[in-house]
Amino acid sequence: MTTVQIQIPDQLLQQARYWVQQGWVANMDDLISESMRRYLESHRESMTERFIREDVDWGLHGQNQPRKV
Repeated sequence: MTTVQIQIPDQLLQQARYWVQQGWVANMDDLISESMRRYLESHRESMTERFIREDVDWGLHGQNQPRKV
């Protein structure tokens, strides 16, 4: 496990604390981990497509073109 320090808007933190207090999730760590997992899963297809398009574009225009990161 890795510890990460983040900054989030106060209102978002209040909402997160509410869901933890209501018992919807065990603790803040679980809520943040699950939120990140769902975000990454929901964007996986579009990000993969974007990376493939950038690689193809880079390949078609030669290695002298700067690569987008």
